[in-house]
Amino acid sequence: MDWEIVPQALYWGPKFLYERYHKPIVITENGMANPDVVCLDGKVHDGNRIDYIARYVAEMKRAAKEGVDISGYFYWSLMDNFEWYWGYTRRFGLIHVDYQTQKRTPKDSFYFYQSLIKE
Repeated sequence: MDWEIVPQALYWGPKFLYERYHKPIVITENGMANPDVVCLDGKVHDGNRIDYIARYVAEMKRAAKEGVDISGYFYWSLMDNFEWYWGYTRRFGLIHVDYQTQKRTPKDSFYFYQSLIKE
């Protein structure tokens, strides 16, 4: 989508806001669009999204280790959905949605995120 990918934003942003306001930080929306497809094995292999999540969460954890009160993190979004500008042409979700059949297929990033939040 031509959006910048800058994982350090989840270090510097929370750090600045916490130092200024001394209030807990909740990341309410963080995610990326990816040209996801269901492969011949019936799975969606979205390694770029896994890398994205890992890098952003690592920066957020770095801020937390330095004393920033991170109270929550939410990935955007659970399922592929309508995006206001791009419609259904961009996929953000951890679960692939076949818009014709409504079949849902958890992506590799779904399982990565599942294990991440378990820790």
